[in-house]
Amino acid sequence: MICLQAPSLQSTALDLLSVLIQALQSRVSQRLMLLQQMENKFLDENKEKASQIQAAQTALKRNLSLLKDIEAAEKSLQTRSHPIPSPEVVSLETLYWASVEEYIPKWEQFLLGRAPYPIGVENENEAEKYHSK
Repeated sequence: MICLQAPSLQSTALDLLSVLIQALQSRVSQRLMLLQQMENKFLDENKEKASQIQAAQTALKRNLSLLKDIEAAEKSLQTRSHPIPSPEVVSLETLYWASVEEYIPKWEQFLLGRAPYPIGVENENEAEKYHSK
């Protein structure tokens, strides 16, 4: 068993212990500082992600609003460019196309040169002029 009786040995041991404690304190202090830096970086990254999520949600709302506006404008333009005709116009169109369908077979034969002018004698000379060209 070694006995530390000499004051210089005790002093050297205490100095050594003091240096060791200071080194440990320094190491622990450095680790705490690094841990704090890591925590701050983690918090900053989370704040940035939250900010990006908020920006994405805001952009999504804006885009949905713009899409609704575009659809409303498209519908408005379609209504203006293709207005619903009045009942009188619809009736006239129906009568016109019924008349066309009724006369198509007669005109078709005339235009193919297989039949005379289909509507009355008074316009037959005029029709022959165009048909003979």
